[in-house]
Amino acid sequence: MSETKVAVVSAEERAERAVTTGTKAWELFAEDSSVVAARVNGELRDLAYELADGDVVEGVAIDSADGRDILRHSTAHVMAQAVQELYPEAKLGIGPPVTDGFYYDFDVPEPFHPDDIEKIESRMRKIVKEGQKFSRRAISDDEAREELAGEPYKLELIGLKGGSEEAAEGANVEVGGGQLTIYDNLKRDGSLAWKDLCRGPHLPTTKRIPAFRLMRSAAAYWRGDEKNKQLQRIYGTAWESKEALEEHLHRLEEAERRDHRKLGRELDLFSFPDEIGSGLVVFHPKGGVLKRVMEDYVRQRHIEEGFQYVGTPHISKQGLFETSGHLPYYADTMFPPMEMEGSSYYLKAMNCPMHNLIFRSRGRSYRELPLRFFEFGSVYRFEKSGVVHGLTRVRGMTQDDSHSYVTPEQAPGEIKHLLSFVLGLLKDFGLDDYYLELSTRDPESDKFIGSDEEWAAATKILEDAATETGLDLVPDPGGAAFYGPKISVQCRDAIGRTWQMSTIQYDFNQPARFELEFQGADGSRQQPVMIHSAKFGSLERFYGVLVEHYAGAFPPWLAPVQVVAIPIAERHNDYLQKVAEQLRERGIRVEVDESDDRMQKKIRNAQLQKVPFMVIAGDRDVEDGAVSFRYRNGEQDNGVSVDDAIARVVDAVERRIQV
Repeated sequence: MSETKVAVVSAEERAERAVTTGTKAWELFAEDSSVVAARVNGELRDLAYELADGDVVEGVAIDSADGRDILRHSTAHVMAQAVQELYPEAKLGIGPPVTDGFYYDFDVPEPFHPDDIEKIESRMRKIVKEGQKFSRRAISDDEAREELAGEPYKLELIGLKGGSEEAAEGANVEVGGGQLTIYDNLKRDGSLAWKDLCRGPHLPTTKRIPAFRLMRSAAAYWRGDEKNKQLQRIYGTAWESKEALEEHLHRLEEAERRDHRKLGRELDLFSFPDEIGSGLVVFHPKGGVLKRVMEDYVRQRHIEEGFQYVGTPHISKQGLFETSGHLPYYADTMFPPMEMEGSSYYLKAMNCPMHNLIFRSRGRSYRELPLRFFEFGSVYRFEKSGVVHGLTRVRGMTQDDSHSYVTPEQAPGEIKHLLSFVLGLLKDFGLDDYYLELSTRDPESDKFIGSDEEWAAATKILEDAATETGLDLVPDPGGAAFYGPKISVQCRDAIGRTWQMSTIQYDFNQPARFELEFQGADGSRQQPVMIHSAKFGSLERFYGVLVEHYAGAFPPWLAPVQVVAIPIAERHNDYLQKVAEQLRERGIRVEVDESDDRMQKKIRNAQLQKVPFMVIAGDRDVEDGAVSFRYRNGEQDNGVSVDDAIARVVDAVERRIQV
């Protein structure tokens, strides 16, 4: 028999092996049960893929990112098969893997109910146990239309994409730019159990699905377009082991407990009145305290870092955003224009164009650079109603927006300065587990402006500054803004979820579009570089992340109420009011609970409100000029002098300790 030479790549080595012609990828990994697919010459393939001479092959483990996607997409197929077996009238939409799970869309006469979800999951377990084989076959567009004549949504995908390069939103798991393929689910006797249009790859068999759970159903527009028919979407999750599934479900329970929308109501921080509109928040008095503390902190930090505070209006004529380039690039995310006095006005979706006008308002000298502007700018984004989510996805937000105008030579130093500023700020807020992401342009897209040389130079400057921090740097191809590349800080919260927080963007386009200039040392007119930076990003989103990170139990310096004073009896009220006054003189936010509740109920109320400290006083305390000092975790020190109690609180606030 003839031989084929392939290179087998692992984390430890790259070894060349000679195998017989016709060898399948699975034969290379027969002794490694964790491998569920192969990466051949950089492309993901089924383990049944037949290798060719010179192929470079790498096993894909089920617990890797790609392995989990393959597992979840395979489980989505099993779910769709179960649905059509139980509800033969169901028509198939799409079923891609998503973060931590998968979904599949169905056109059914009636919405799914919880009992239906249980039936579907039970049928899935039978299919998994049967060990059906995922078998790939190529098919022409016309053959696919004939086979799937009863599936109108699949026919639409074929019509949208077929063998062309035109992208169809949400269709990548089904149809690519080339050959169409169908995956058959084959029973042990080789007979067809079910089939679906799909690019793959998939697990070898359904028995390789170790653990899954269906989560819920919801309505979803076909292909995410509200003009299309509303389908029923079933969400599920699948993991490489039962233990991993249980850990995920525990994280979901913890995330639900920490949900900032729920805590916002319980702690009386903020609300979203229907009368105002979707995605528009109002902060209540306690929530306003936290917001003010955040604003005061970041405003002062900007001043300390050399920024000058500026202010700009909420609306502007259309021409400003045409000059900046945001129209037409961002038109879909901006609110519709208002017609007034013969001009079109837009609610601003970003602050940078107005800062450019401030720079351009008079002549500038190289001696002024770096010139740094900062403001809390209210901006408005027309987010679709389906993606609006509490504080983390709003339509009206406040950005701690700042812009540094520098010479090209100053740009590397300014970016390092901003990175140091950002990371220090995040640590002060208790967010110290993060990595960096470098977003670059997609050279195939027409949404980016500027020359290849400008993009390469800007990207290199950001990359060098990010690398110097020693933090992990993850590439994000195609994720840049239209005007330049960016670094974003990706923070992990207390339960390991990742949030994009601060951003730093290099912009060589807007200075040119606004004809910004400064006079150089030699008297020549030169163009500055503009560096955008947002430390919170959106104050509202940062606020929501903090609520969930701390589960509402904010560190003392951020807590809306830092101390609750609890009198054991009414006769102790005046004493604790005097203690409270001393605390207020030191800048501490304190309340005295003079309600008729018993002491234990008052303590419980303070715990439910997640107040960091309590000071409790009875007869003995009044005599001794002392209090019982109680911490949020239930620890209590009795007989603490008032001066000592005040000092403990002030110290915790000033040092921003995380308790």
